[in-house]
Amino acid sequence: MEITVLVVMFFTVLFLAQPRSSTCCNLHCGTNITVQYPFGFSEGCGIRLDCNDNKTMSLGKIIVKSVTSDNILLHFPANCSRKINESNQLIGPNYAPTKRNNFLIRRCNKPLVNKCLIQANSSLINDHLSASCNDDGVSCYRGEGRSVVNELNMSDCSVLYTSILINSNNNKSADSVVLALEFEVVELEWGIPGNCNCSTDAKCVRVRLEGVNKGFRCQCTEGFEGDGFRGGCRRVAAAGACLIAALALICYYVRRRSTSRKYKMSENRLLGEARNSTVPLFSYKDIERATNAFSEKQKLGTGAYGTVYAGKLHNDEWVAIKKLRHQDTDGIEQIMNEIKLLSSVSHQNLVRLLGCCIENGEQILVYEFMPNGTLAQHLQRERGHVLPWTVRLTIATETALAIAHLHTATHPPIYHRDIKSSNILLDVNFNSKVADFGLSRLGMTDNSHVSTAPQGTPGYVDPQYHQNFHLSDKSDVYSFGVVLVEIVTALKVVDFSRPATEINLAALAIDRIGRGRVDEIIDPLLEPNRDAWTLSSIHKVAELAFRCLAFHRDMRPSMVEVSQELEQIRLGAWAPLDENIGMASSIASSCSSPFDGSEKSQGGATVKKLGVGSRRVVVPHRPIDCLTPMKEVSDSSPISMRDPWSSEQSSPSTNSLLRNIVH
Repeated sequence: MEITVLVVMFFTVLFLAQPRSSTCCNLHCGTNITVQYPFGFSEGCGIRLDCNDNKTMSLGKIIVKSVTSDNILLHFPANCSRKINESNQLIGPNYAPTKRNNFLIRRCNKPLVNKCLIQANSSLINDHLSASCNDDGVSCYRGEGRSVVNELNMSDCSVLYTSILINSNNNKSADSVVLALEFEVVELEWGIPGNCNCSTDAKCVRVRLEGVNKGFRCQCTEGFEGDGFRGGCRRVAAAGACLIAALALICYYVRRRSTSRKYKMSENRLLGEARNSTVPLFSYKDIERATNAFSEKQKLGTGAYGTVYAGKLHNDEWVAIKKLRHQDTDGIEQIMNEIKLLSSVSHQNLVRLLGCCIENGEQILVYEFMPNGTLAQHLQRERGHVLPWTVRLTIATETALAIAHLHTATHPPIYHRDIKSSNILLDVNFNSKVADFGLSRLGMTDNSHVSTAPQGTPGYVDPQYHQNFHLSDKSDVYSFGVVLVEIVTALKVVDFSRPATEINLAALAIDRIGRGRVDEIIDPLLEPNRDAWTLSSIHKVAELAFRCLAFHRDMRPSMVEVSQELEQIRLGAWAPLDENIGMASSIASSCSSPFDGSEKSQGGATVKKLGVGSRRVVVPHRPIDCLTPMKEVSDSSPISMRDPWSSEQSSPSTNSLLRNIVH
């Protein structure tokens, strides 16, 4: 009963707070859009807007995003066929563009003088504007008022592509410039022609409008609200503010209770699915004991959905334990997704899910332990020695085989959606293991894609997926193409210290590989020129990455084709047989490699059975020095701790454990 009374009072306050303007100006568009005078949707309004099917408001043909006390924001999407004279819609007796607008123009016979704060062809612009035009020429022009529209119309350009709103904050003390960008937006300044004519308790702001000597805007002073024109200004009622605060508090508790109920239902559903699956269930006490009550000393890292710890369970073997954030419904969906997908697939290059725990309001996943961390750590020199090219190539091949397995061995197929070097884990023998299936999705059996909101890691996301929300197996191919570029270059995927056109590694690689300048971006520590096969194979992998990064998904190879091609490259080394056996003997002093019945072990190296006189050998799978010892680095990877003692030895002390946990 009390809540009902509060609700009635709340709507009474809202009714009394409605703008009181002349009945000659309609301030409403449908039931969801209301503006303040001088804006409105009829003849009696100072600045007339159009109401489109009671759903959106527009200024002529251009959609209005919002109107404020000093500007109008218009939605100005990228359009490859918008004629230059359509800029005339941006000028009126009451409004004109501000100087923060930066107009992108195409099909110019001669480029305009570039007054923009950004480069029109920078990767930052290309990554955000999804439209694809036939011509590459883009100019940028910046101005304000009627003059910018006149100059655009007088230019030799024929297409007004789009606009970018830039707010520049020059922090002189820090000697830096901060840019805030809004894409596909035009900002108009507005005002009413004539002398100031504001209501009581409102201040007059003078503006200079194009073609009008004087103009003004009205703004209510502090402590008052309203339009400041015909509707006047009203003092903000303290009682009304308290009422709104009380209702906000009620809404908070109602929402909290609803969220808690939804969380509990999701948890019960998760527990039911876990019991019905083949994934073992661990007790919370076992998990707590394994992690020393989730000790900070055993923490491996923190990710988007939780924290990962190292621990030992019943068999005294190290495992990685991911504890999801408490009361996180998104985390529950993620853990359900991982349990469902990882329990349905099995592959030597996919990380194994060893069990889970759903007790005490906690959701916990237990994975196999990866002592050599992530591929990203090694490529960025954060741990270990430099990965030799043969090891990188083997990791790439094994990863491709794992992703191809997800795409082809299950029905419907599984799309990983977050392929990146930090999700490629390395075991004690540097075998590749693909991890983190929280964002993975099942593909449709009767369609070629899944429609879902874009998720993933910046720099790895398929541009077509980002543009039209269509997820497919080729989205994983694009992400893997970025990983291949990382393997070749050892560069960061996104690096703002690089030039503007090279911030995005994919854009940089496409440019260099497309122009036949691969050598400029090869990791020099690979020593690419030490022999013909090394240089040739690096170039072949770079060219394969180039095809994976094709903008149109139909131009990309499938993951099966990618894995087969990598395998051919990896097995394509040619060298004198005795030379390779000698190299293998040096490897044998510190490393070993598994082999099956089709291979022979010669001094610790794996050599294919070949015909007499053949000079072809298999590229060794492991680096010469086994990439040890490792040094401590910071990492958020869920499974990245080194275990230097054997299983026969007793467990180390806490201090010893600290020395051997490598983040």
